[in-house]
Amino acid sequence: MLCHFQCLCLVSLFPPLTPHQGSSHYLIPIHQCLTFSLFGRSVNNFLITGPKAYLTYTASVALGAQSGIEECKFQFAWERWNCPENALQLSTHNRLRSATRETSFIHAISSAGVMYTITKNCSMGDFENCGCDESKNGKTGGHGWIWGGCSDNAEFGERISKLFVDSLEKGKDARALMNLHNNRAGRLAVKATMKRTCKCHGISGSCSIQTCWLQLANFREMGNYLKAKYDRALKIEMDKRQLRAGNSAEGHWAPTEAFLPSAEAELIFLEESPDYCIHNSSLGVYGTEGRECLQSSHNTSRWEQHNCGRLCTECGLQVEERRTEAISSCNCKFQWCCTVKCDQCRHVVNKYYCTRTPGSAWSQGQGSMP
Repeated sequence: MLCHFQCLCLVSLFPPLTPHQGSSHYLIPIHQCLTFSLFGRSVNNFLITGPKAYLTYTASVALGAQSGIEECKFQFAWERWNCPENALQLSTHNRLRSATRETSFIHAISSAGVMYTITKNCSMGDFENCGCDESKNGKTGGHGWIWGGCSDNAEFGERISKLFVDSLEKGKDARALMNLHNNRAGRLAVKATMKRTCKCHGISGSCSIQTCWLQLANFREMGNYLKAKYDRALKIEMDKRQLRAGNSAEGHWAPTEAFLPSAEAELIFLEESPDYCIHNSSLGVYGTEGRECLQSSHNTSRWEQHNCGRLCTECGLQVEERRTEAISSCNCKFQWCCTVKCDQCRHVVNKYYCTRTPGSAWSQGQGSMP
């Protein structure tokens, strides 16, 4: 979606913006409109034609989707597939979209990001019609504790996330069904990672009873949770008769009907991933040539220790070491009162990149995948 398509929001969300002529809505600046492009033109159409009450949430939806994509880039930063920009189109109206394991993660983390941000904003009182979830308050939760305080309103966040993200699926094919399932798996991940936080009560801090509430986990924990789901994602062979009921975004059926109940929280995919080692423009695969990789060191995890092998050697490329000069703060001293002054120190940093081995058959075959 190009930003000449008008992105709309309510005055209360973007007070300093310029009002659209003849309208009570305000235009979103280009840098914010670009965030909306993540969803494609279909969300822009929805914002204009959808329920007016939900225009209130568009800023949080955009920020939530963006946080999901940033987490995707973090989780896959040192993988052969590293969450490239061309993979971030959520709608299936683009017929070039695949139904791979990677697509499943994009849908799950984006849906989770939207739900997470809406839930946070709700609990913080940013929306007039939403606040803490106090439905359990006063009820006994377990031995020595009761529900109380301000639980994050995950139900509200889930409802708004479903409305926005699931509405992008206009198709009735297996790929749309897969996307809806993974959208829901992302929302279930938000609930699954919530944590109980408690406060003690009692004479002299005896903590004879506790008041507890549910809080969202750190979003990085959610990313780790979904990355583990990605690693063990299930490949599904679709039964075509299950696709005749229509589109769940229109309220006709639910994606979980097509799968075993035990799989509702799992990521699913329909197609094997392409070879991400090799550049293939027809599939939108960039390959790993030119990518930076991590060499083994005492500061890297077991997975990162083999990073150059996965990105370079196993892809028929060689590892090239490059020395660069970096500047960082050093010799920092506290001065009364109250500043910290540092020197600027130069030091040599070794970086490693995947480069083509001259004359290799692998590199000569780039782009030849069907």
